[in-house]
Amino acid sequence: MYTIRMWRLPGLHRLAASLIPAQAGGSLTRQGLRRLLLLRAFVTGACCCGVLGLRLFSDLQVPMTFLATLVAAIIASIVLGYWRLRLSRPIGESELFAHILTDAAFLVLLLLYTGGIGNPLISYLLVLLAVSATLLPRVFANVFAVGSIAIYTLFLLLDLSAEHDTMGMTGKAQTMFELHLVGMWVIFVVSAVLISVFISAMASAVREREHHLAEAREKEMRNEQLVAIGTLAAGTAHALGTPLATMSVILGELDELDGNALEQGSVRRDIGVLREQVSRCKHSLGQLVRHYHKDDPNARERLELARFAADIKDYILNVHPEAAVDFAVAAEAETPLEVEPGLRHAVINIIENGIKAARERVAVRYALDPAEPGMLLIRVSDDGPGVPAEVLERIGEPFVSRRDGSMGLGIFLANASLRRAGGNIELFNGQSGGATTLIRLPVAKRTGQDQA
Repeated sequence: MYTIRMWRLPGLHRLAASLIPAQAGGSLTRQGLRRLLLLRAFVTGACCCGVLGLRLFSDLQVPMTFLATLVAAIIASIVLGYWRLRLSRPIGESELFAHILTDAAFLVLLLLYTGGIGNPLISYLLVLLAVSATLLPRVFANVFAVGSIAIYTLFLLLDLSAEHDTMGMTGKAQTMFELHLVGMWVIFVVSAVLISVFISAMASAVREREHHLAEAREKEMRNEQLVAIGTLAAGTAHALGTPLATMSVILGELDELDGNALEQGSVRRDIGVLREQVSRCKHSLGQLVRHYHKDDPNARERLELARFAADIKDYILNVHPEAAVDFAVAAEAETPLEVEPGLRHAVINIIENGIKAARERVAVRYALDPAEPGMLLIRVSDDGPGVPAEVLERIGEPFVSRRDGSMGLGIFLANASLRRAGGNIELFNGQSGGATTLIRLPVAKRTGQDQA
């Protein structure tokens, strides 16, 4: 007896696990369709076994031609459903609801030819209602509940209005049987209402809980990646400090040589350029070290939009003098912003990505969001080839890049900086070509000094 229980329970557990959609790995609607097709195949197989049993051990007449046609249609729907699962196009909630309605249509056809309300399979409508309430929003479950109650009521009215003698019963026995049918209708209606209300509420609570857990896991992973990248950046700054200092010393010694040693004046100009670049590198690395070791990593500076845009424009024009970048500010110059130390670098990184991808020009436009005036929109557009679809799906993840030789950290770090400031990034390809990056940044509240 002990061994039989140990064999049966895992089998039931595997069956339940195959029919109940999991949360992880793929969309919930795609998993729901896969489980719904398995359930359709399981129920069809069980019904076929039941029909064979009736043929062998009962004199009940069964319309075999109709049932064979219906089973063939169900098998065809299962094949089409699995073909749909192989397509990469997302499965929407309306499409999943259409598959549930297909099951209901097959059931109604079966009931019309096999006894109507007297067929126990009419209660399978409650199973389909439970599936709708579990996988779909409440509005779909409510619609299916109303429809299933209407179907059950229609079959009940057809049975009560039909003039026939139920298994030879007359008088009081006939009345009691009809009361039994009405009682079953009442139980069905109550069950449908309870399922549509309580299971929908529980499913919504579970989906919301899973959403919050996914956000918490994503935030924790992002923080761990940022700490690792910050440690790597600080170590890189320390490692580059010594060779850069050595280069600066050597360039200083070369600069002290007399004119005879330096045969051409172009050499001195080249040395000046090298000195300028080394100073720029040392300055950037110094900023990185100070930012990594400072006491308050979330310190913010209050700036007006005009100053913030001018700083970014000066940097781009100095570092990329050959690039054709159009800057435009379509908002009030006095619009206040609270700028974190890494926020400028985030915007600059986005613009530099556009410069590297552009064929000729890059456009940078600052404007307030017309739908949400408390948000500043920074639109960076280029006329390049656009972002490939496979890269666009993973944009914002670390170590994802569309260019050779790039580490793929720019968008990831920029997105992290903007999220800390309360903003976000959207990247999409334009209809006429090129890519557009849309940066949303919250505007600071105006103070008395701003109004003055």
